[in-house]
Amino acid sequence: MKLKIAHLYPDLLEVYSDRGNVTVLKRRAEWRGFDVEVKAISIGDTADLSEYDILFSGGGEDREQSIVADDLLRRRSAFEKAIAEGTVILTICGSYQLLGRYFETIGGKRIEGLGLVDFFTVGGTKRLVGNTIGNLQIEGLAGNTIVGYENHSGRTYLGEGVKPLAVMTNGFGNNGEDRFEGVAQGTVFGTYMHGPLLSKNPHFADFLLRLALYRHTEDPVLIPLDDTWEMRAHQQIIEKYSQTVRV
Repeated sequence: MKLKIAHLYPDLLEVYSDRGNVTVLKRRAEWRGFDVEVKAISIGDTADLSEYDILFSGGGEDREQSIVADDLLRRRSAFEKAIAEGTVILTICGSYQLLGRYFETIGGKRIEGLGLVDFFTVGGTKRLVGNTIGNLQIEGLAGNTIVGYENHSGRTYLGEGVKPLAVMTNGFGNNGEDRFEGVAQGTVFGTYMHGPLLSKNPHFADFLLRLALYRHTEDPVLIPLDDTWEMRAHQQIIEKYSQTVRV
């Protein structure tokens, strides 16, 4: 069985080594014996997004985000088709913001989003930075923790009934007010957790892989991997930062 992963705009949206998450997904699938194809897609490229099992896109600065937004809007119907066919989407920071209705910068410039999920983002004067810890809210992983690192000025507010990826026990999350972090709607996920998110949270990586496999089989099975060291690192992050107080 072959899994197809599309890495969207790796030449523009790539801060804090977000691309490492693609590597984690690829390697964890290959260790289970799957063939994995990864393709980079950027501005102007022709692609049928629904051909892919997983779409990934990382974070970027405001300028790059504006450039990408125009291309994303051109692909809106392609995203809708992909979601309808079960493609898993994972977005981080800037690309997460573009899943929603709009991102309004602190200077008042409004960047239109895809509107695939009901939320909006506005710029803030203070960056929200630091290690984060939260409790996952997604079905099948509720009760599990997720750890990461955030660095963003945008404040994201979820629409009524829209579920977050996690509820934070440490860190700022979406806006520093409601304790929510990220968004989870069907097979679509967004988060402010940058960098090697999936290496710190192998259970979330496997959740995404299993979800993607539903496109190929009704009863996807992942052979367990030895995540002793990964989960030990995960736990150490919790122990080190769970008492951190933010001002």
